[in-house]
Amino acid sequence: MQDNATEVTAAGIARLAGVGRAAVSNWRRRHADFPRPVGGTETSPSFALAEVESWLRKQGKLAEVPLRERVWQQLSGHPEGPVTALTHAGCLLLLIHDRPTVWLEVSAGSDERLSEMLPGALREVFTPRFGRESAMNTEPAVNTPGRVHIPDAGLASANAVDGTTAADAANPATRVNLADTVNTEDAVNTADAVNPRPPARPASSVHTPAAVNAHPALHLPTGPELLPSAPLLRGAAELAAELGARQTFEFLLGRHLDANPRQYTLTPADLAALMADLAGPARTVLDPACGTGALLRAVATRPDQELYAQDSAPELAALTTLRLALQTWSTVRGAVGDSLRADAHPRLRADAVLCHPPFNERNWGHDELAYDPRWEYGFPARTESELAWVQHALARLKDGGAGVLLMPPAAASRRSGRRIRADLLRRGALRAVIALPVGAAPPYNIPLHLWVLRRPEKAPAQPEVLLVDVGQFAGEGRGGPDWRAVREAVLDAWQAFGRPGRFAERPGLARALPVIELLDDDVDLAPARHLPPPTATDGAEQLTAVREHLGETLRLTADLTPPRADAAHPARWPLTTIGELARGGALMLRTGGNGGHTRVPVLTDHDVLFGADPTGTLPESEEEAVLTEPGDVVVPVLGGGSVARVIDATTGGAALGRNLVLLRPDPAALDPWFLAGFLRGTANNRQASSYASTATRLDVRRLQLPRLPLDEQRRYGERFRALDEFERALRHAGRLGEQLVRGMYDGLTDGTVAPD
Repeated sequence: MQDNATEVTAAGIARLAGVGRAAVSNWRRRHADFPRPVGGTETSPSFALAEVESWLRKQGKLAEVPLRERVWQQLSGHPEGPVTALTHAGCLLLLIHDRPTVWLEVSAGSDERLSEMLPGALREVFTPRFGRESAMNTEPAVNTPGRVHIPDAGLASANAVDGTTAADAANPATRVNLADTVNTEDAVNTADAVNPRPPARPASSVHTPAAVNAHPALHLPTGPELLPSAPLLRGAAELAAELGARQTFEFLLGRHLDANPRQYTLTPADLAALMADLAGPARTVLDPACGTGALLRAVATRPDQELYAQDSAPELAALTTLRLALQTWSTVRGAVGDSLRADAHPRLRADAVLCHPPFNERNWGHDELAYDPRWEYGFPARTESELAWVQHALARLKDGGAGVLLMPPAAASRRSGRRIRADLLRRGALRAVIALPVGAAPPYNIPLHLWVLRRPEKAPAQPEVLLVDVGQFAGEGRGGPDWRAVREAVLDAWQAFGRPGRFAERPGLARALPVIELLDDDVDLAPARHLPPPTATDGAEQLTAVREHLGETLRLTADLTPPRADAAHPARWPLTTIGELARGGALMLRTGGNGGHTRVPVLTDHDVLFGADPTGTLPESEEEAVLTEPGDVVVPVLGGGSVARVIDATTGGAALGRNLVLLRPDPAALDPWFLAGFLRGTANNRQASSYASTATRLDVRRLQLPRLPLDEQRRYGERFRALDEFERALRHAGRLGEQLVRGMYDGLTDGTVAPD
């Protein structure tokens, strides 16, 4: 059913037609019959989807709007906003997933009948799935009516001067000189001396302040609420018949996240899988800051599993709850509320806790939570919100349960947190600190840490902590780390650490350190500061190999240097454009997708710019990905550079990422290297670019080519191919040179390379 009220922006029209936004602006100027705006603003107007579709089809620019594109436009243009629309669609897809025959009965008839009958049908799904028709949490204390309290996020100073807070100053018992107590062998048994706690609260007022403002993540939508969503629900059901209910929701959610990248902090799937593996198999799993649910989705399913999710953002809690329910038959208990100040699961003792907490929050509840029983290892300073999350995770674990948290590197060394770190070590609660490569997760410019926790069943006789640094596996550019190498190195070290016997030290990578060696004035847990450097032999051999490889590459570069350029008169060729060639069938034009199968490597715009292998990922969905083939030409549309890449046999088969346009020439009409070479002309790119306040966007259809016979194209193509090979050799030589220089500096400064 077509929704005549659905509106679409210029960006949506460009996606429908497979063109750039500049083309849409040109259509509006040149065609008097282009649909008039029906909403939006003067600078960002919106148009009726039905009118746009009709105009595009009449102009021969569109055969038919794909179903998934129509459903997405209905969702993004929903009068109550895309989050409400996505939640309603998720509820409907859960009904289709669990009871498909019920939907067939409900959907028969008018939209009014559908909206009246759907709440009752959803109730029959909500009750067995979530425990009650409108809640996911079985804790009575959680369901107190009230407004959801979401704390303001403040930015904390990266380095506190000391750990004394206002609460500490008011309590003489907290004035303990850490240097006098933690620098001796006896420090292991002086937990109370170095880890002061707030004074005992009167018994009459002791209670858990959490669970006051927590709410169920989902509520049962009413008929009037569902009525505006009826066209969307019918379209989503039709799409689910093609893709499946779960895949449809993943497609729509992936599009929403992709359209709002600054609103959400995502946990990459590879990192989530690593964290789940470190925690191990578990029946009950909690994520107290669930976000979009990546961590809980990575947990291996097992019978009678229970997944607990909570987030302070109501839309994330609701969408994650639906996402988990569609992915697994496990019991899902989701809640809205800040887990530190409004814990929805105060009596939970889980097998595992996985968490990617918010970083550097000053307003995390320091003042009102001074007497909270969760602070077993010390009252966190105002600037140590991450250590509050660590203790919250430990408080929700059963004895022997495992927790894995993503942490900023400063949490391992800030002086304001040294007392809590010391007690975590002494009591065996902190089992490992793993330094990840740069680019593992947002913020991508910082090498984040993983803290592996274990709820201590008893005090360890000779406690040790595993320190791992896999920073060496960072990828080039923004492609991300080598996750396979990261995963193998981390899990191999963690499994070896858990086996009886002495852990075999791995220079430069992993070391098991006795806790007593870390209990100094700083209690600094940064792995790089405690790991031995690689052996001198290995370092020298590696540098020798790099030097030899660099020499071979430089010789190749010299051989590939282009011959002397002979002067010639400017050519006056007849010209055509990429748009004209596409309309004439000489080439096919495709744009990068917004989803695809997770196992397909994705060629990103950064891969094209840096000449790298495919490194990207796309949101998981059953959307048909655009797959590259040898001989295709790929062009980035953002950034203003003149770049084009011919796909070879090693890159063929990768999915086309966002902000890329693929040109597939007909071999009987166009030579791919001729095509790529002329697309790289600076003047050509300049005349085909549009300029905005923040970026330059290339309209590929406006790029020009000379009309030349195929034999002449191939002459130019051979020269362009040679230039490309020379460029790749230069790039490779540059990387090897940087590696050799850095290795020599490191070797000379750490003593592994002799100066002579």
